[in-house]
Amino acid sequence: MSVPRRPFLLLVVLFLLVIGCSTGAVPTSDPVAPHGAAGSGAAENGRILSVEPSRGPSEIPGLGPQTRARIPATARQALVVTGQGPDSNRSAVVLHSLDDPALGWRPEAGPWPAHNGMEGWTDRHLADDLRSPAGVFGLTDAGGRLPDPGALLPYDEEARFAVSGEGFLGEPLEGSFDYVVAINYNRTPGTSPLDRERPLGEERGGGIWVHVDHGGPTQGCVSLTEDRMRELLLALDPAKYPVIVMGDAASLAR
Repeated sequence: MSVPRRPFLLLVVLFLLVIGCSTGAVPTSDPVAPHGAAGSGAAENGRILSVEPSRGPSEIPGLGPQTRARIPATARQALVVTGQGPDSNRSAVVLHSLDDPALGWRPEAGPWPAHNGMEGWTDRHLADDLRSPAGVFGLTDAGGRLPDPGALLPYDEEARFAVSGEGFLGEPLEGSFDYVVAINYNRTPGTSPLDRERPLGEERGGGIWVHVDHGGPTQGCVSLTEDRMRELLLALDPAKYPVIVMGDAASLAR
């Protein structure tokens, strides 16, 4: 009796198909081919490595391009006084340093609470307007009624820094000028803060200082607590050409 051959042939065909699929499979991707676009990552041992974008030097927070452009290229210290508003007499102070231009500016001290002019800020200060002048000014000279605490800036100890009377809130003004740093607004750099020369004219005001806070608004100066004034005097370094950058937050952001 003959045996049907179809089942046997079908088994052979199926066996060959199985062998062919297991030994002759074609790779679906090149194992050494790069993955991802250039700049977004690189493949290493099958893993995608992210590439961090390079970062430039840090800028001083809160300062816009116009304000930054007014800071001299030689400046390596910037005392930034940021007012709460154009008509506010309260502000915050941070000292920034530029020790490594490749890294940029970094905060060195602060923030410290401060007072400024009674009526706030102005881009054009006038005598007796009770506003602090906004802008970027040099810090080259210091002094006070008390002995030099170790300031690096030239320091003028003088009894004429004594002051009396009351501030706008009835607070005593005594001791306000125990320590001062002259702001180079309408004054001659390299002279005592007591110098009365006004290169822009008397009508533009003057005698704008950073001095000891008396607990209330000023006539146009910036004031810090006595311990912060001592700290500031020890930190400001004439070799770093310090400047003060001052104004309300909106104007500094321009």
